[in-house]
Amino acid sequence: MKYLVILVGMLCTQIALAADVKVEHAWMRATAPGQEVAGAFMDITSAADARLVGVSTPAAGTAQLHTMSMNGGVMEMREMKEIALPGHKTVKLSPGGLHIMLFDLKQAMKPGDVIPVTLDIATSPRHHEKVEVKVEVRDLGGH
Repeated sequence: MKYLVILVGMLCTQIALAADVKVEHAWMRATAPGQEVAGAFMDITSAADARLVGVSTPAAGTAQLHTMSMNGGVMEMREMKEIALPGHKTVKLSPGGLHIMLFDLKQAMKPGDVIPVTLDIATSPRHHEKVEVKVEVRDLGGH
């Protein structure tokens, strides 16, 4: 009986962790004809320290976590293995900084389309949560 109580407590803790990751303002720009790459952006808030360790979408052949910075007037973009999500702080994935890169797009992204994206969030060394996000495609001119 003691072990059953411990097991139920552990399961409840894991369920609470899953519900404590909030994603808002998910969007990407529409693509030009023939464009095969695009960036996706969003705000992620976790109630506890966590890490964004992966991303996938059926809309692209590959999806990666990236950072962009300027170094001596030259734009540098690098793949990241993970993005820290400090507890109770919003991490903004935005143009010119942290973002998601989509490669080998399966189709042109048109304004009004909604692209499903799955975030892989590590809430502990052994526990990962899949968070489903709907990314809105917006007009090329703005965000």
